[in-house]
Amino acid sequence: MTSTSDTRRLRAELETLTTEAFRPDRADIDRLPTLELARLMNGEDTSVPAAVAERLPEIAAAIDAVAERMARGGRLVYAGAGTAGRLGVLDASECPPTFNTEPGQVVGLIAGGPTAMVSPVEGAEDSKELAHADLDALTLTPLDTVVGISASGRTPYAIGAVEHARALGALTIGLSCNAGSALAAAAEHGVEIVVGPEFLTGSTRLKSGTAQKLVLNMISTITMIRLGKTYGNLMVDVRASNDKLRARSRRIVALATGADDEEIERALAATDGEVKNAILAIVTGVDGPTAARLLEESGGHLRAALAAAGS
Repeated sequence: MTSTSDTRRLRAELETLTTEAFRPDRADIDRLPTLELARLMNGEDTSVPAAVAERLPEIAAAIDAVAERMARGGRLVYAGAGTAGRLGVLDASECPPTFNTEPGQVVGLIAGGPTAMVSPVEGAEDSKELAHADLDALTLTPLDTVVGISASGRTPYAIGAVEHARALGALTIGLSCNAGSALAAAAEHGVEIVVGPEFLTGSTRLKSGTAQKLVLNMISTITMIRLGKTYGNLMVDVRASNDKLRARSRRIVALATGADDEEIERALAATDGEVKNAILAIVTGVDGPTAARLLEESGGHLRAALAAAGS
């Protein structure tokens, strides 16, 4: 049970955080018409991309470091609690269908485990030891990257994950929404997106959550671009696991090659449905096994494979 002194200490700590700041000018918003509330909230949200833009050099440096390790077989691991943890799990779960990543290549850890995705798990975010155990279950290596995510930048689970990962030699990134955070200080790459006080005092699922989502989108998407998971802005490593994605894969092949439907179907049949391989086969005229070999020799980069084939 938390003592009175601990509660007082935590309250004093929260008073110093920008994300927890109280705004007297918003004290009567519950009296406003719904349309005015929507306008105010929308106006608050427009400041988030600008806050992200201020930290682009730090974000880019972190992404380059992630991509370099993942190119050598490393994994990308997100670790956070509450909204921050859910955003990490969300980003990780979208990588397999979007980029055909291998199982376990991008991992989302949330304090309290899968149950915490939909229900609070009492005390989980306050445990550094829980973060240590979750990472140890992954058998972390120096090629891996751990991204600790916390709006406040003080969440023990996120800080514990970064500290433990760094001690094991992994790359570490600390993503928070307060300047001078303990999380950023613990990581090799500190990324602090200061979005200011929230529309509702302390509700960091709002602007802070939006900022974290934007940055996580950048980390995963640009890393995958660097790994050759795209061709231009086409998702050529898309995994066609449902009807929508099967239709999307055929559209991508068409956009990349200009081929007609019949040729696209033949190419996909010859390459076991692999979009990247089908594009290479159509453009160069090689057969399925040759396309697979050229891509393997090019590290999965379609543009390099096309150059190797003389196209």
